[in-house]
This record gives sequence, C-alpha cells and structure tokens, in this order.
Amino acid sequence: MTATPTHTPDRTRPDTRAAAPSKAPRASERTAGARPSRGASAPQDRPRRALPGLAGRRGLLLPLGVAAALLIPLAVVFPGAGSWPAALAVDLSGPLGRAGDWIIDHRDNHWLFLYFFGHVSNGVVVSVRAVYVVLLAAGWTGVTALAALVAWRLAGVRLALTCAAAFAACGLLGMWVPTMQTLALMVVAVAASVVLGALLGLAAGLSPRADRVLRPVLDTMQILPAFAYLLPMVLVFGIGVPAAVLATVVYAAPPMARLTALGLREADAGVMEAAASLGATGRQRLLTARLPLARRPILLGVNQAIMTGLSMAVIASVIGAGGLGDRVYQALASVDVGAALAAGIPIVLLAVVLDRTADAAGRRIGADPVPAREQHLLRRVFAGWYGRLLTLLAAVAAAVAGRIADSSLWPESWTVSLADPVNAAVAWMTDHLYSGVPVVGGTADWAARFTGWILDPLRSGLQAAPWWLLLLVACALALLAGTWRTAVTAVLALGAVGVLGVWEASLDTLSQVLAAVAVTLVLGFAIAVGAARSARAERLLRPVLDICQTLPQFVYLIPVVALFGVGRAPAAAAAVVYALPAVVRITVQGLREVDPTVVESARSLGATRSQVLRQVQLPLARPALLLAVNQAVVLVLAVVIIGGLVGGGALGYDVVLGLAQGDLATGLVAGAAIVCLGLLLDRVTQPAKEA
Repeated sequence: MTATPTHTPDRTRPDTRAAAPSKAPRASERTAGARPSRGASAPQDRPRRALPGLAGRRGLLLPLGVAAALLIPLAVVFPGAGSWPAALAVDLSGPLGRAGDWIIDHRDNHWLFLYFFGHVSNGVVVSVRAVYVVLLAAGWTGVTALAALVAWRLAGVRLALTCAAAFAACGLLGMWVPTMQTLALMVVAVAASVVLGALLGLAAGLSPRADRVLRPVLDTMQILPAFAYLLPMVLVFGIGVPAAVLATVVYAAPPMARLTALGLREADAGVMEAAASLGATGRQRLLTARLPLARRPILLGVNQAIMTGLSMAVIASVIGAGGLGDRVYQALASVDVGAALAAGIPIVLLAVVLDRTADAAGRRIGADPVPAREQHLLRRVFAGWYGRLLTLLAAVAAAVAGRIADSSLWPESWTVSLADPVNAAVAWMTDHLYSGVPVVGGTADWAARFTGWILDPLRSGLQAAPWWLLLLVACALALLAGTWRTAVTAVLALGAVGVLGVWEASLDTLSQVLAAVAVTLVLGFAIAVGAARSARAERLLRPVLDICQTLPQFVYLIPVVALFGVGRAPAAAAAVVYALPAVVRITVQGLREVDPTVVESARSLGATRSQVLRQVQLPLARPALLLAVNQAVVLVLAVVIIGGLVGGGALGYDVVLGLAQGDLATGLVAGAAIVCLGLLLDRVTQPAKEA
C-alpha cells in the first residue's frame, strides 16, 4: 500500500510509502502512479495500450479457473452456508492466552524484564518527566514566546501569531497542564521515532535486500490499527507513560523510514556518479551527496512522524498516557461532548502548530537565502547562529519574567468554560435535530436509515455469501487491479481471516468499510470537481481541508456522537469525515494536472463542460482517481476500527475489548484480521504497477 506525501499546502493523510516529496494526505500518502502524458492529444504520439477486450478476459480466465478448481472441491468437502468452515479455522486463544499469562507472571522477576525492558521503561519515564519539568519551569510565557519566536524565524509574523494564539487558546480553555503533558510525551516519542525511522530508512535506501525484508514489516505496521499496538505494550510495560510512548514510537516510525528510504533511492544519479568519479568513499558520498539530496523527503518524514505521533499519543491515553487524550477519552466515556470538545480543540491547535512549523522548516532548508541587504533590521539581527542564540535567550527572558510575576501556570481567572454552552447546544440539537425534523427527518433518523437500508443488508449479504465465492471475487478484483501475484496476496489475506476464526466479525467490518468508502467517494469526487473548476472554491476549501487533515482520528468521534448517538452509523460517519480531505485533495490535484492543451482542444471542438469532464479530464486523471479510492479505503478502515469505542462493533470492538480486559488472544487475533483486511482492500484498489 502506497501513499503520496503531498503536504505543501495540499496534503493527503500519512500512509507515506513510496511517495514523491511534495506534501499532501497526514497520513497515508503516495505518488499517483503513472501520470497522464502531457500533450497527449494525438493518439499516434504515444504508445498504443492494449484495451481490456477479449485478450484481457482470457488472461483472467486461467487464474480464475485454477482458483475455482481449488476452492469448489473444498466447498464440497466442507459444506456450510456463508460461514467459514470450522475445520479450516485455527484456535489461537490457547497459545496466545498462555503467552499473555507467562508475561504477566514473569514481568517482575524475569531477567529480560528486569535488565532490558525495565531499563527501557525507566529511560522513557525519566525523559518524559525531564521534558515536562522544563516545560513547566518555562511557564506559559516562556513556552509561548519560544514557539512564536521559532515560528517567526522560520516563516514570518503570520505563523508566529498563529502559534502564540494557539498556545493562548489552550490556556484559555483551562487545558494548559494537559497540553504540556501531551507535548512532553510528543517530544520524546517523536525524537525516538525519527531516530528509529531514519536508521530503518537508511538501511532500506542503501540496500535492496534490506528494503525487501523491511517492506512487509512496514506494510504490517502501517495497516495494523492503533489500538492493536497498545495491548502488547501494556502486557510488557504495564499501564502508564512507557507503554504509551513506545506504542507511539512504533506507530510513527514507518512514515519516517519510508520517506527516508525514498529520498535516498531517488538521489540524482548524475550527482552520485560525479562524487564517485572524484574519488569519494561510500561514507563520503552518503554524507556529502546522498543525504543532502534527500533532505526534503527526510524532513517530510519528520513532519509525518510528528502528525502520526500526535494521533497515536492521543489514542494512547486509554492506557494511562494522560494529557489531552485522557480528557477526551473520559469525556467520551461519559458522553460529555462539551468536555470532549474543550480537550479536543487544544489537540487540533497543537497539531496545526506542529504541522505548520515543521512544514516551514522543510521549505526553509535548501531554499536560496535572502540577501542581507533585502532583509529588515530585525531579521538581520536574528539571522545565523547568533540569531538562534538570541531566540533562546529571548524565550528564557520571557520565562524568567513569568516566574518573577508568579504566573508560571496559566492563571485560573483567565480561563473560559466551554463545556456548559457546548452541552447546552448539544441538548438543543438533541431536542430539535436528533429526531422529528419535518420532511428531512433528524440525525437519528438518518443513522437508523443508513443502518437499516445500507449497513444491515450489506452485512447480511456478505455473511450469507459462500466463503469460496468471496475468495473468487477477491481473486477477480485483484486480477483486474494488478497481476497474479496481487491476486494470490488478496486471496491469502482473505483466507487468513477465516483461518483466524473471525470470519463473521471481519465481514461485518468489511460491510462498514465498503459503505463508508462509497459515501466518501461520492462526496469527495463531487466536491473535488467543483474545486477543480473554481479557483475561488478551492481557496475557500483549503483551510477546511487543512484543519480536517490535522485532526487526530480520536477527535472525529466527538461530533458524530453528539449528532448521531452511538452505533455503526456514527462510526461510518466519522470515517467518512476523516477520509474525505485526502480524496478531495488527490482528485483536485489529478484534475488540475490534466494537460490544458487537451482540454482546450476538446472545447474548441464544441464539447460542453460536462463532456470535457466525462470524456477528457476524468479519463486522463484516472491514476489520481484510483489513488483516491485506495486512500479512501485505507483511511476509512483506520477509523471504522476506532469506531468500536462508540458502538461500531465487529473487529474494532474485539480490539477494544482485548485492550480493556488484557486479553492478548482476542486483541491480537482481531488486530491480525484487520491487517489481513487492510492488505486485501489495498491490493484490490491500487492500480497495477506492471501494466
């Protein structure tokens, strides 16, 4: 599964594999495959491509025939309706349960825990506590001043004011201490994930063999749901900060590793050849040529590690990480939307500040320096190493001034309670919008209809279909999208779900994903077409998409619970909102990259705007559209799993239940099934690389 890091103003969500170093989906992100040829107006100017006619169908018949010859006899030997045959399932609860019991029994006395995991845990605790103490010692004046000054040096006054306003808003909402707790955890976790990801990326970028070994590991790490990381960490380290930090490190390292490897592999061959011809050793070529050429992808990897780390740090609140995520989780547990929103807003502001600052740092590195004579006096004073020292001294002065004024913590008298008015608004919406709205019905009616008309029939149809037929369908879809290797991977992934013994729950999750993806694509393509046609609409839409893409997954549950209650429909609604920005951005980018001369030629021949869209732009933007479909599937699956917290059920519920009860078997089996589902959906929705 691949993703495009388009993250400049346009960005998609972080799934950051094999990406071009431009910034687009927080996220998953990858290059949109083969782009349509520019100037492709004359068919004779480009190589002819085989049409999917009779030859293409014959190419599908042989693999499908082989699959049918293998599966239908199995279906005869193991009869059943739609359920997976029990004889073909493997019960892993016994071995996994014994492994979990052994870990719990030996956690306090075994040498591995005492002399390795124990030291790791202590190091994490000391590091997080040290950062937290420094932040508290700096006070709100020092932290705000440092953030504003760094932002000003990187990008100017606008970003500096944004950072200062964001930290001030955290204090006004009464969330200063939780914000500092989350920030301390983030600093340690992101630093560790950047180091780990850089080392893995260095190995994968310099060694094809290491790349082949690491690729399936990184694929699994990126598909595995965030909750599935928490259970093993809790068993080994117990509930608290160490488990939360290490889970965040494991979750945030793959984007950094992928983008580092990508940058190293795509270093300019001419420059590398010139360095080698000058007698540079391998180490010198790496340090003086390859790494400098890869600095932009590496910095984008740092940005993605920050955003994915923040998302995971919020989710890790369920295992005692504390901070803002803990406030959101407790508020969701009591359905206190006001308190959840009061903690959710600082999460969004923190994400925006970190994202914009990292983005500005990435753009600044490698850019041509502004001549000193063109800079104003203050800029010249704060330039160079002296400016960095002056920035630090100014922040220290602000912190000392705050300590002297005895206001290191945000003053209680300056806080504003958001919970009561928000809860009052939610109560009004519940009374007036939840049900009984004339003609259109209320949000509860919409949720009930979506569940009764779409989710239930889709789930019933999938669960009633013969298991061998679903394997054949997966094989056919994978063959249409890719090659026979793709088909084998898709069939094995779906078959593994049955072998794990969670066939029914997996099909329930699959039904939610398919329904949410369909809604996401309909809305996303419609919005993207309008934005691609109107520059004004795109400018108005851009800040909305920016905000939506910086929101951690957890935060999306707050508004849907307020509007729709709990159940499978709210989980699907949260998934739609989470995946929509990536689909819109990728589709807009694809439509705008269509050769203008081809569009102009069609218009000169009398084609209407609708005909130009349907017959020219959409066909030429097909790679981007396929990428949008793939990203929608990946992102929807991620939130549908988290929807287990709000009644989504199925595999998400099993992961949450395993985490809550410390049941290693239930949690890991559900997590493995989710990985298999993600692998299946990814393979059947990404275009073939070997066309």
